[in-house]
Amino acid sequence: MARLADYFIVVGYDHEKPGSGAGLGKIIQRFPQKDWDDTPFPQGIELFCQPSGWQLSRERKQPTFFVVVLTDIDSDRHYCSCLTFYEAEINLQGTKKEEIEGEVEVSGLIQPAEVFAPKSLVLVSRLDYPEIFRACLGLIYTVYVDSLNVSLESLIANLCACLVPAAGGSQKLFSLGAGDRQLIQTPLHDSLPVTGTSVSLLFQQLGIQNVLSLFCAVLTENKVLFHSASFQRLSDACRALESLMFPLKYSYPYIPILPAQLLEVLSSPTPFIIGVHSVFKTDIHELLDVIIADLDGGTIKIPECIHLSSLPEPLLHQTQEALSLVLHPDLEVADHAFPPPRTALSHSKMLDKEVRAVFLRLFAQLFQGYRSCLQLIRIHAEPVIHFHKLVAFEVERIKVEETNPLKMIKHVRELAEQLFKNENPNPHMAFQKVPRPTEGSHLRVHILPFPKINETRVQELIEENLAKNQNAPPASRMEKKCVVPAGPPVVSIMDKVTTVFNSAQRLEVVRNCISFIFENKTLETEKTLPAALRALKGKAARQCLTDELGLHVQQNRAILDHQQFDYIIRMMNCTLQDCSSLEEYNIAAALLPLTSAFYRKLAPGVSQFAYTCVQDHPIWTNQQFWETTFYNAVQEQVRSLYLSAKEDNHAPHLKQKDKLPDDQYQEKTAMDLAAEQLRLWPTLSKSTQQELVQHEESTVFSQAIHFANLMVNLLVPLDTSKNKLLRTSAPGDWESGSNSIVTNSIAGSVAESYDTESGFEDSENNDIANSVVRFITRFIDKVCTESGVTQDHIKSLHCMIPGIVAMHIETLEAVHRESRRLPPIQKPKILRPALLPGEEIVCEGLRVLLDPDGREEATGGLLGGPQLLPAEGALFLTTYRILFRGTPHDQLVGEQTVVRSFPIASITKEKKITMQNQLQQNMQEGLQITSASFQLIKVAFDEEVSPEVVEIFKKQLMKFRYPQSIFTTFAFAAGQTTPQIILPKQKEKNTSFRTFSKTIVKGAKRAGKMTIGRQYLLKKRTGTIVEERVNRPGWNEDDDMSVSDESELPTNTTLKASEKSTMEQLVEKACFRDYQRLGLGTISGSSSRSKPEYFRITASNRMYSLCRSYPGLLVVPQAVQDSSLPRVARCYRHNRLPVVCWKNSRSSTLLLRSGGFHGKGVVGLFKSQNSPQAAPTSSLESSSSIEQEKYLQALLSAVSIYQKLSGNNTLTVRPALVLSPGVWASLRSSTRLINSPTSFVDVGARLAGKDHSASFNNSTYLQNQLLKRQAALYIFGEKSQLRNFKLEFALNCEFVPVEFHDIRQVKASFKKLMRACVPSTIPTDSEVTFLKALGDSEWFPQLHRIMQLAVVVSEVLENGSSALVCLEEGWDITTQVTSLVQLLSDPFYRTLEGFRMLVEKEWLSFGHKFSQRSSLTLNCQGSGFTPVFLQFLDCVHQVHNQYPTEFEFNLYYLKFLAFHYVSNRFKTFLLDSDYERLEHGTLFDDKGDKHAKKGICIWECIDRMHKRNPIFFNYLYSPVEIEALKPNVNVSSLKKWDYYIEETLSTGPSYDWMMLTAKQFPSEDSELAGDPGPQSQRRTVWPCYDDVRCTQPDALTSLFSEIERLEHKLNQTPEKWQQLWERVTVDLKEEPRADHPQRHPSGSPGIVTTNLPSYQKRSLLHLPDSSMGEGQNASTSPSNGVDRRAATLYSQYTSKSDENRSFEGTLYKRGALLKGWKPRWFVLDITKHQLRYYDSGEDTSCKGHIDLAEVEMVIPAGPSMGAPKHTSDKAFFDLKTSKRVYNFCAQDGQSAQQWMDRIQSCISDA
Repeated sequence: MARLADYFIVVGYDHEKPGSGAGLGKIIQRFPQKDWDDTPFPQGIELFCQPSGWQLSRERKQPTFFVVVLTDIDSDRHYCSCLTFYEAEINLQGTKKEEIEGEVEVSGLIQPAEVFAPKSLVLVSRLDYPEIFRACLGLIYTVYVDSLNVSLESLIANLCACLVPAAGGSQKLFSLGAGDRQLIQTPLHDSLPVTGTSVSLLFQQLGIQNVLSLFCAVLTENKVLFHSASFQRLSDACRALESLMFPLKYSYPYIPILPAQLLEVLSSPTPFIIGVHSVFKTDIHELLDVIIADLDGGTIKIPECIHLSSLPEPLLHQTQEALSLVLHPDLEVADHAFPPPRTALSHSKMLDKEVRAVFLRLFAQLFQGYRSCLQLIRIHAEPVIHFHKLVAFEVERIKVEETNPLKMIKHVRELAEQLFKNENPNPHMAFQKVPRPTEGSHLRVHILPFPKINETRVQELIEENLAKNQNAPPASRMEKKCVVPAGPPVVSIMDKVTTVFNSAQRLEVVRNCISFIFENKTLETEKTLPAALRALKGKAARQCLTDELGLHVQQNRAILDHQQFDYIIRMMNCTLQDCSSLEEYNIAAALLPLTSAFYRKLAPGVSQFAYTCVQDHPIWTNQQFWETTFYNAVQEQVRSLYLSAKEDNHAPHLKQKDKLPDDQYQEKTAMDLAAEQLRLWPTLSKSTQQELVQHEESTVFSQAIHFANLMVNLLVPLDTSKNKLLRTSAPGDWESGSNSIVTNSIAGSVAESYDTESGFEDSENNDIANSVVRFITRFIDKVCTESGVTQDHIKSLHCMIPGIVAMHIETLEAVHRESRRLPPIQKPKILRPALLPGEEIVCEGLRVLLDPDGREEATGGLLGGPQLLPAEGALFLTTYRILFRGTPHDQLVGEQTVVRSFPIASITKEKKITMQNQLQQNMQEGLQITSASFQLIKVAFDEEVSPEVVEIFKKQLMKFRYPQSIFTTFAFAAGQTTPQIILPKQKEKNTSFRTFSKTIVKGAKRAGKMTIGRQYLLKKRTGTIVEERVNRPGWNEDDDMSVSDESELPTNTTLKASEKSTMEQLVEKACFRDYQRLGLGTISGSSSRSKPEYFRITASNRMYSLCRSYPGLLVVPQAVQDSSLPRVARCYRHNRLPVVCWKNSRSSTLLLRSGGFHGKGVVGLFKSQNSPQAAPTSSLESSSSIEQEKYLQALLSAVSIYQKLSGNNTLTVRPALVLSPGVWASLRSSTRLINSPTSFVDVGARLAGKDHSASFNNSTYLQNQLLKRQAALYIFGEKSQLRNFKLEFALNCEFVPVEFHDIRQVKASFKKLMRACVPSTIPTDSEVTFLKALGDSEWFPQLHRIMQLAVVVSEVLENGSSALVCLEEGWDITTQVTSLVQLLSDPFYRTLEGFRMLVEKEWLSFGHKFSQRSSLTLNCQGSGFTPVFLQFLDCVHQVHNQYPTEFEFNLYYLKFLAFHYVSNRFKTFLLDSDYERLEHGTLFDDKGDKHAKKGICIWECIDRMHKRNPIFFNYLYSPVEIEALKPNVNVSSLKKWDYYIEETLSTGPSYDWMMLTAKQFPSEDSELAGDPGPQSQRRTVWPCYDDVRCTQPDALTSLFSEIERLEHKLNQTPEKWQQLWERVTVDLKEEPRADHPQRHPSGSPGIVTTNLPSYQKRSLLHLPDSSMGEGQNASTSPSNGVDRRAATLYSQYTSKSDENRSFEGTLYKRGALLKGWKPRWFVLDITKHQLRYYDSGEDTSCKGHIDLAEVEMVIPAGPSMGAPKHTSDKAFFDLKTSKRVYNFCAQDGQSAQQWMDRIQSCISDA
């Protein structure tokens, strides 16, 4: 039984201490006056009665009631119910009134009260019955206010003496004696919180999401603060939130109502649940780490600094759904067409329980099986239970009902009913009768104050009542004790995931491998080991390994030989490497005893145990692992202790009851045993108890000793000079250093690497000993104190440990010494790579394992073939390349060397990786380096390579990747000596890097000498110094240079003498030579020219003042003065004004290029022109824009004159512009074409595309529009420039907006292309095929766009209009398009010399930013790799594929350029413009200057190689195209370039070796160099290993080498291949051909390989079948020109000397009856004795033949019907054979006679 009320207190307003402003309360009376023994009187109750402060009021307020919860020092809760009412303040009435009214009392009447003071009746109880307390206090107030005839004393005495039964569902009727009848129902279980309706109210106020957030906040120990205008609501909310946590208890401050004076409590550091009145809302908003819930507004505010973790899925989702079903049942049917009649919510008390039921279920799910995580360490004296951290609850455990909401709701309702029953066990008896005060009683005017209560009387009554109650029997039920079932053990989520992969097969592999090891079957072991190591990735396999190994241990020991030891260690290492996560502890724990079981004998008396070789794993330094393992061991020991004790006792009984299974005891968990023992404990005698305690203690102690030994084993390293524990401060350091196999290799490679001879050995050993001792003692302290080991024992352990460590170190010294004597594991010899001339090694080889790069060829994947990778070898860094050289790991492959290398400058990405070492099966530090040459080196470093060395390697790599200046690049540095970086020898591990950095600095200085100050260079080169800009070193960083450059030179036309040299050199540049070849004007400004020229070459940019990124000489309209060029240039991006770059010699049209327009200048111009009233923005701007207009006008007029001059003679046959409409449409320009030659009135409307745009849908209409009027100049620009393009002057000019891809897209696409071609890992997803990845890269659509635009522009030029291309800055897409147009249109550029000129002119001189796009310098390091030039080469490759006979160079030439434009091997592609090259002094090769830096030029190199060897020559070359090439540009016609995917693992990329002569070739690869000696032996050619071109050359190359060999034999000097080739081709040309001299119109060489006809099938860009195409196709020869070669083909392969092809020509032959006459080409063949005929002279296949043996006679005949017109009658003759008569008709009588004679003579000869 418990007291209903402990204290009754009356608290009133304190007049004595009004304080500063706020009033105070004081306790007026309290009952009983003495404190109860068991319940002290609560302090500070007066603060809580008026939480918002004691204040007087002007009116009588309603009485209020709320419950305050106070927690005492023993964390017991006291529920203080406060009923507060207001009574007139007598002492203050008069004075107050005078103050208020300001007048004196007139009459003696008693005035109504003006000021009221609060008074509180407080009831303090330890029971929580708020409604009962409300009734009791209300009763006392009613008696007082209604002046009922009941003594207050007796009421209070009855209240204080009333005893209530404890929980158990009993009820008690009681009465305080004022006509009231009250019933107290106790809950069935007092452990369950009683909530009434508070939980449902909380959800109503805040909503589901907010309450869940608060719930998580409370569980995760955050501070929660409620505020509301109602105190009662605050109490309810706090009560509800706390009850949701059940079964967890809230142990932090819990203050549902916090008084104003205590607000600073809110800044306490501990978590809390607190409620405050909304009055203080403003004060609480400064709190930074408190979650504030506004109950009245329904919001919660979570500060930014708090990250609330929510419930894990799927529990969160389930809980939300369940709550939604309970609280919003109609939500589910809201969308139903026929919703059921409105589902009524449960009444609020029931609803409250349903919500709680949902949370109870949530906890049940969370805690299911938690007992399996408890570790019992001690039972007696008192139980010690350790919670194993492994509670990873299992997400999979979703019961079936979760999917079925109805089932779930049913379960929730059942639970809710239980909870409801707990609070209302006897619902039918709920009747209360308590008198209430009369309505409005508090407003009565004259109420006497609350009377003083007679304290002694109350005291007496209380004692009386208590004496009576003592005798009453206690009406309480006994609670049944029950054992909670342990529940299923918690299984971690991880198990679920990994079990899928562990098939029985894998476990079988592991088992087999282990049995092979122990049976000493070395070969089988070698074969199965890699598979076994792979299988060990799975958890089950690891478990299996520990079990299997355990079987091979007898009496705790197992001796192995060296080989077995090695294998076992490898498997252990592999198993341990993933054991750092919690759920893996048990695997490491299982391996623990095995590490000290397996050992090998090194020498008599010296054994090496397995633990010395598995120490490198982070798990051994994980304190948590050791604790968990220790507690597990202790629990097992304690369990077996009691089990064995029981078996001793029960042995006899078991004999009798044989039915009892033996394992009954085995199944008892430690927990069950503990429960049993605790029940027995009171019955045992003192001595037995003592004995048990001692047993347990010594068990724990012995385990502690055992573990101390184990820890010493695993923590003291074999080589004491390297201490791991000391390095744990930087764990990354040694965890990542691969888990080395310290066994044999320690001898050879690792041991020396540490500082054993340093002389500091003792101190170091001390350090190790100390740190190990520290670690172990920390552990021992913690676990022994927790498990109650006696202090003496702990002390003895502390003394023992240093001794154990010292002894162990001593034993290990012998082991270490002996293990170093073992022969080291044979590692492959490091092969030194062959170097190129001038190349030097910077970093000596680091031993590595090369992993496959994701391409299947080398791994022997689906394609079969040998498995070349992984390969073991070394990684070298030279001044030019990064290079791997080694041998395949697979012994069956043979003695191949594997080389993979690429230039350092082409590296696009370098990242650290940890990778699975396929051979050792452990994780190793690795490096993955990707190169723009489509190579990828992915290596794992051997354990002998220390992390420091790797760091140095990477630093060096970065240093060479981004050289300080271009003179340190390989192109210039080749041949200078670079300092060899001496990697710190493994011996001197701790030597500082100082010496190392010195050598680097020296090297840099040496390289720096070459960089003479730029200014000086300029002076020397040009005689005038370009004003240095201030920020010169990085000026190419700011891509967008200011529109006008500050450093402009005075441009005058007369040349100074000092500039003469520059001019002379400029004239030698490719640009000028090409201008001259094309006849694009002269340089001299004089007017004494024979014929007028419309363009001239200006030298105004010779000092690069006009435009930095243009060449020195430019072609501009004759009419434009040099002085106006700078102003024109300002209107274009980067001053790149429109200049002519090529002229079509057939149609005399011009191709121009420029940067995009500057919006600002042009628009400014329009404004100032169109609105004269607007003042010009600035004179500079307007003047330059006017200049621009004049310039375009001059261009137009010059272009038009060209068109007129040439148009009449070349373009008479065809319509003005023959373009396929599809092409136009795709350029998105259809709506903007001109549809009438009149001037444009409404520019705006036209720009909007309003002019008859609908009618343009018809392509023929569009074509006609084009034909009506063809512009002289088409400007291809960006869409956005259309509005800046002024059309008033452009009457003869048309703007074609083009959509193109920007640089970012190229960059992204290249990245994806690289990922597709060298994926770095073989993709696991079968969906991601190579072709899909290639398609996703968007590379081909980009090529398609470039080629499509180029074809359109070249067609425009062919058709008599000029074109200006001005896309983006004018140096990327523009360059691609203009150079491709020239390549398609001009056969010269398809020769070796012409292609060189094209690249030099369009790419180098016109300022394509090679360095920046290939990010060759530090400045552009961040900008990434953008292969614009590579894209152009790929386009050329596509055209080459479609026109193999049109190019003098072959595809290898393009690959060579693609490789070397990023390799930095040549100076040609360094820097971004001629200006920069001039500035660095690399533009002109100075003949006189001896000290000038000589870089190698790629073109010279190509020339030399070409002279020596036809490596770049295309044997199919026989150009016949007169018109521009029209390749098919559909994406489907584009082929992937094999440059992206091929590799040569025998020598590395062939593009470097090809430069050397055969003599310089690396010796061991000599047979690959095309050695001319006879090689009879057969060779296997592997696609990814050999360079197929070298190994299997084409027929002509072999013939050449054969001739060379014979010349050598005859001791002649070998003749140059080219001369030989030309002689052969000329011989063929000079065949006597009297009859038809026109047969070789192009004078093409005749040797064309036999596969040519296949190319005839490939059509070229076919124009759609519409009328306009006919003009073009009407020309007699097919456009691809294959026909003319056909005869040569035929004539080459059929004998065609005069005697056997005696006569040939065209004859008309009539077909069989009723068929017409057809012209055929007839050949009379004497040898075969037949008359053959062909469709045409060029045809190669014979259509039929007449056997001359069958001819009877040949006679003249008369004309017949349908014969060709205008033929003479004598031209007919008939040929009569035995079968039929043939009718022929020759051109004239004479030729008919000739034919008859010839045939006659043949017949007679026969």
